[in-house]
Amino acid sequence: MRIAVIDGQGGGIGKAIVERLRNRYGDSVSIVALGTNAMATSAMLKTGADEGATGENAITYNTGRVDIIIGPIGIIAANSMMGELTPSMASAIAGSPAVKILIPVNKCNIQVAGVKDMNLAQYIDEALDMIPLNPGQ
Repeated sequence: MRIAVIDGQGGGIGKAIVERLRNRYGDSVSIVALGTNAMATSAMLKTGADEGATGENAITYNTGRVDIIIGPIGIIAANSMMGELTPSMASAIAGSPAVKILIPVNKCNIQVAGVKDMNLAQYIDEALDMIPLNPGQ
């Protein structure tokens, strides 16, 4: 199973997701780090992503070649992450046939009704619980 982790800016959320994915699933999943910038990609690679790519073309190309996309909710909003996430990126992510697991981060002026008040680590754990894979499989 190929899982794309998408993040931007400093890559902190993506880094935390990759680290937890690797701890939970080990080498039973292939993790593709897709950063809107080199710093985000680098942060995700350092914590265990198998491969990484940066920028608009890398994101638009790879979103159709993975089974699951996981990242902050802003990855489907054009011009989010202070403009780093382009309309083309948002469209490719939203239009990808991959299952999208989005973490509700209250940035980018997006708020989701009915979301429990949890910290980022709890949101990431809940997101990983949604991946249709048993650890060690």
